[in-house]
Amino acid sequence: MFLDVSQLSVHYAGRTQRAVDQVSFSLQAGEIGVLIGPSGCGKTTLLRAVAGLERASAGSIRLAGDTVSSPQLHLPAESRRIGMVFQDYALFPHLDVAGNVGFGLAHLPPAERHARVQESLALVGLAQSGHLHPHQLSGGQQQRVALARALAPKPRLLLLEEPFSNLDVDLRERLAHEVRGILKAAGATALFVTHDQLEAFAIGDRIGVMHEGRLQQWDEAYALYHRPATRFVAEFIGHGVFAHAQISLRESHVVVSTALGDLNDMEECPLPGAYADGLCDVLLRADDIVHDDDSPVKAQILRKAFRGSEFLYTLRLQSGETVMAHVPSHHDHALDEWIGIRAEVEHVVTFPRVVS
Repeated sequence: MFLDVSQLSVHYAGRTQRAVDQVSFSLQAGEIGVLIGPSGCGKTTLLRAVAGLERASAGSIRLAGDTVSSPQLHLPAESRRIGMVFQDYALFPHLDVAGNVGFGLAHLPPAERHARVQESLALVGLAQSGHLHPHQLSGGQQQRVALARALAPKPRLLLLEEPFSNLDVDLRERLAHEVRGILKAAGATALFVTHDQLEAFAIGDRIGVMHEGRLQQWDEAYALYHRPATRFVAEFIGHGVFAHAQISLRESHVVVSTALGDLNDMEECPLPGAYADGLCDVLLRADDIVHDDDSPVKAQILRKAFRGSEFLYTLRLQSGETVMAHVPSHHDHALDEWIGIRAEVEHVVTFPRVVS
């Protein structure tokens, strides 16, 4: 593994809870990892620990086979050969683009420094912009200059903290795809911190969900959505709710009974014995619920959010339970209206029942 974080903890004096609590994950060379989670979950502290800006109180961090952090060893940040891209870009306004990109290359001979700057600018698509100053660039261009500056010294690892948070929402996802392409072209290994799930899905090979200092799951985006390891991941990723269910065997087939009817022949469904009396909670995503006027199951529209091509409906079943559904936007129903719905669930995700 190129980056290996093992049982890492970071504890601040005066606090009872660890900011980072026994976190383990790894990245192969050339992979892009992303840490997401709610504010205060520890993702930025974890990034700072990898950078060498926070000390490990337990566990270790290894980079390219070398231990750089442990309770007994703390390699200074400047000795780790790690590049960083900050939330505010931190570009020097008095320097032009080429001067900003070449700022960390003063140790190189002038000709080599110039070549490295041009190589880095070409990589981010700004080969003709070296003479411009930051105020003459758009936010997306400034972000790419910051990325070029971080890549120019050829760091072993690149760290990016909320790199797109200052940009318009529509620009974030597009730039995330662009940056992914740049990093892959450079063969860079990178670790991001973000709070935006779509941004994380667009850029990450591996995504880690953090909560209260702990890493809940480190996985591909598909697995986080369809096979969440914990109830928190299931609730945090995507739109979904939990519904009471009971798992039983009927003629050797596993059946999951819910207020929406029976779910039959589900992939990877646990056996009834996994829960006492087969009682559990099943995760129902918005894309698991289909609008069907002919369905005998009816639900009342509590809320609706227009998303352009679709509505996101929040619906109350006759049982009182709530589900969510993506509905094509030409099905524009009124609040409080009752509509027919049915479940189309391919992956059953269950957890122990929580009594509300």
